[in-house]
Amino acid sequence: MPRFLIVALIALLMPVSALAEDNAAQPAKRYLYVAAPGIRNYLEFGGAGILVFDIDRDHAFVKRIATTASGEEKPRNIKGVCASAATGLLHFTTPEKLYCVDLATEKTLWERELPKGCDRMSATPDGRTLYVPSFEKETWNVVDAKTGDVITSITTNSGAHNTVVSRDGTRMYLGGLKSPTLFVADTTTHKLVAEVGPFSGSIRPFTVNASKTYAYVCVNNLLGFEIGDLNSKKVIHRVEVEGHKVGRVKRHGCPSHGVGLTPDEKEVWVVDGANEMVHIFDNTLMPPKQTASIKLREQPGWVTFSLDGRYGYPSTGEVIDVKTRKIIAALKDEEGREVHSEKMVEIHFDAS
Repeated sequence: MPRFLIVALIALLMPVSALAEDNAAQPAKRYLYVAAPGIRNYLEFGGAGILVFDIDRDHAFVKRIATTASGEEKPRNIKGVCASAATGLLHFTTPEKLYCVDLATEKTLWERELPKGCDRMSATPDGRTLYVPSFEKETWNVVDAKTGDVITSITTNSGAHNTVVSRDGTRMYLGGLKSPTLFVADTTTHKLVAEVGPFSGSIRPFTVNASKTYAYVCVNNLLGFEIGDLNSKKVIHRVEVEGHKVGRVKRHGCPSHGVGLTPDEKEVWVVDGANEMVHIFDNTLMPPKQTASIKLREQPGWVTFSLDGRYGYPSTGEVIDVKTRKIIAALKDEEGREVHSEKMVEIHFDAS
């Protein structure tokens, strides 16, 4: 039975950089697990299931894992995905349910309908606890990852939507579609401990740096992002994309729906739906300075990175070499269809 060396949430923009390389006698086998349909319920972008790609073989398609969700007559869109090396479990959500998959057997262990639905969740680093937003409602459900039982709930009245855990696992950041405030919860007590903002509009995708000092936040009506100081709890910068007009977007209703930090935190990447681009900013300066833009094959709604920082993954399925800023591959399924998804997670298996 395989051993899982490293599993890190990347679909929800958790900052990652430190790898426990000394734990492996041989290089780990690295795979990208992509949940589909991961762009609304559009089956043309890779069908339904968990699609597995070999990172070290040019992101070649490996296999498709069927789930009870993908077997439905009309598969629902996947809202979020996360996984844990400690438990060997992968979880994903649809608007109605939370699902649990055993990574070793690839079987769906259970599915749960949670109070008021599900959205983009995040997990504590030990893999034991999930913070699952209700489907744009008032609360987050705190869930036992092994059983699916609800431990407690947290009320923000913010239109619960996006969730990010801090790298050290002590804080959970809660962003809602109906509020300009970013809420912060303590993962030991499951209580709210801070509010950051207000930002200039309702909060969309966001990420937090490793030191828990800055939050990089997409907001409605902004092509770019804002930066919140997590110590002062104030918004300190508004960073707008230059040289590109705000246009109409197919999905999400905002110009930038996706922002990510490279694992070394030297760059911020933000997506541009209407112009089908991802824009790159130098994060060694404050505020970050725009340095480059990359044209994509469709409208992106998310961006994240491989654990080693070598590859950038926009939701349009391209694989971008972070150093050269060149597109070096594009995800395709077993039928040759383009694979697009906002929900993916990198999983390493012990090669020894």
